[in-house]
Amino acid sequence: MNEVNESLTEGNMADAIVVLLVDDQPIVAEAIRRMLESEVTITLHYCSDSKKAIDMALEVQPTTILQDLVMPDIDGMTLVRSYRNHPALKNTPVIVLSSKEEPKDKSEAFSNGASDYLVKLPDKIELIARIQAHSRSFLAQLQRDQAFRELHELQKELEASNIELERLSAIDGLTGIPNRRSFDEYISKEWSRAVREETSLALLLIDIDFFKKYNDGYGHQGGDDCLRRVSTALATTMRRSSDMVARYGGEEFGVILPNTDLNGAMVIAEELRLAVEQLALKHEFSDVSGVVTISLGAAGIPPRCGEDSASLIALADGALYDAKEEGRNRCCRAKRDIDDQSE
Repeated sequence: MNEVNESLTEGNMADAIVVLLVDDQPIVAEAIRRMLESEVTITLHYCSDSKKAIDMALEVQPTTILQDLVMPDIDGMTLVRSYRNHPALKNTPVIVLSSKEEPKDKSEAFSNGASDYLVKLPDKIELIARIQAHSRSFLAQLQRDQAFRELHELQKELEASNIELERLSAIDGLTGIPNRRSFDEYISKEWSRAVREETSLALLLIDIDFFKKYNDGYGHQGGDDCLRRVSTALATTMRRSSDMVARYGGEEFGVILPNTDLNGAMVIAEELRLAVEQLALKHEFSDVSGVVTISLGAAGIPPRCGEDSASLIALADGALYDAKEEGRNRCCRAKRDIDDQSE
C-alpha cells in the first residue's frame, strides 16, 4: 500500500490535512487508514520503506507525519532527526508511534524533535484529535509565514514606489529637469554648506526673451517644445555634477553654482547664452533676434551666518532685470554686494 488517498490539492489547501504514515507494517497502515477514512478533510499517504520517507515527505508535503519508532534500515529516531535537519520539513509536526509506553523512549523522542508520542494502535478519536490539532497549528504557521512574506514584499514595493514618487516630485514634468521645489531645497542646502566651509556660492537667473510673444505666435505646443529645447541646452552645457539647472517658474530657469564666485558665474552664463542662441530656434516675434535667446542675471557672494539664500536670489533677480533693461540676450552681474543688499 503506497498511497491510500489522493494528494493535497490547491483548492482545499487552507482546510485539508495531509498525513504521511511511515511504518513498515501494512497491517498498522490499514488500521490507521480505517480510522481516518471517514474524515473528508484528511488525506493519508503511506510509506513502508524508511529509506524513502524523506523523499515522499517532500513530495506530498504533509501537515503531520506519523512515524513508527522501530523500523529496519533507518530507525524512527534517526528519521525524526532527519526531518528536523531538512529545511523543508523542519517545522512539520511529527507524531511518534511506539509499541510501548516507555518514559525513556518518550524523552528521547521529544529530545530528537518529535511533536507528540502515541502508543499504537491509539484510540481513533484521540488519533484524529491530535492529527487535527498539530496540522491546524502547522497550517496556521504557514499562513502567518506567507502573510509576513507578502507583507515584506509589499513593503519593498512601497519603498520603491516612494523613492520613485520622491524622484518625480522633484522633477518638472514638462522639461524633465529639477523643479522649483528642488531648486529651493538645493540652494538652501548649498547656502548652509558654503557658510560652514566659508566658500562662495553663485546663482544665475535666466529668462527666455519675449517668450509670451513666442507662445502667442507659435501656440502652446510650440512654447512647450521651446521650453524643453532650452532646458536641455542649459542642462547639457553644465560641467559639474554639483551644479543644478532647475525650472524656476514659467519661462524662467535657475542655475545654482556651488563653490563659484561671481567672475566664474559670468563665464558660465555666457556659455549658456551661446548654447541657447546656437539652437537657432526661429523666433520671428522677438524684438531682439530672429532666434530664441535668453537674458541672465548673475550673483555670487560668500554666504555668512545670520543671512539666507533669499539675499542671493534678490541679487540675481536684480541683475536679470538689468539684462532685460539693457536690451536682452545678455548677462549682467549684480551691481551690489551682500552688504549693500541689507542696507
